[in-house]
Amino acid sequence: MPPVPDQESRPDSCPDSCPDSWLGGRLSLRQPARGGHRAGTDAVLLAAMAGARPGETVCDLGAGTGAVGLAVALACPETRVMLVERDEQAASLARINAEANGLADRVEVIEADVTAPGRSRRAAGLLPDTVDLLLTNPPFFEPGRHRTSPVAAKASAHGFSEPDGLEAWLRTCADLIRPGGRLVLIHRADALPACLDAMAGRFGGISVTPVQPRAGTAAIRVLVAGMRGSRAPFALAPALVLHGPDGRFTPEVAAMHRGETIS
Repeated sequence: MPPVPDQESRPDSCPDSCPDSWLGGRLSLRQPARGGHRAGTDAVLLAAMAGARPGETVCDLGAGTGAVGLAVALACPETRVMLVERDEQAASLARINAEANGLADRVEVIEADVTAPGRSRRAAGLLPDTVDLLLTNPPFFEPGRHRTSPVAAKASAHGFSEPDGLEAWLRTCADLIRPGGRLVLIHRADALPACLDAMAGRFGGISVTPVQPRAGTAAIRVLVAGMRGSRAPFALAPALVLHGPDGRFTPEVAAMHRGETIS
């Protein structure tokens, strides 16, 4: 299932040279042209669930052009934000976006492969136990689970090349987050068991928020939050409903798209 389209944040067509107006115009975001991987509603939901606190180091892992991390940096001025992205073009656009939004003094872009061996990650600047809050939208598919995009960057963003990719991704998350630090991720609803398996023994206090297209329908996404090293019990939060009967975003989700609930 492809990412949920962002009906209010993205124009129908916009080349690299034309920045998208995000979060009700609060954030200017340059993204790849159509056909490449572009952030949408999944990124908005993840940023809205961040819960960043003043003084924290926040990491947007697999940041693309920086939508999630920049939204948090904009909403919480006393945070330091790391955008981690392995694709050179996306990382370059993330740097441009940080500069264009006046956030370059608090935002660092690190080019690194999240699933690389620890030595390679550390050489790139991804050091253990350094992150207070990690936000991530991992690639959604294991090999053979979807039709691969002919656009290399989009294929890389949407799918893992190895069958244990999600496990390796969340292992890196646990390595970067300090004890007591927090993880928030968004994924396909049917990937929840795999997410919980990969988080077991690493994170506790896990809370799952199902994301439904409309009230009374099956969830298509899950927002999963946890704390490294916690022994707190599991919690299932009330579902987040994207659209009302008229097909428009619900008031809660519309407010997220305007950046009103991001912290």
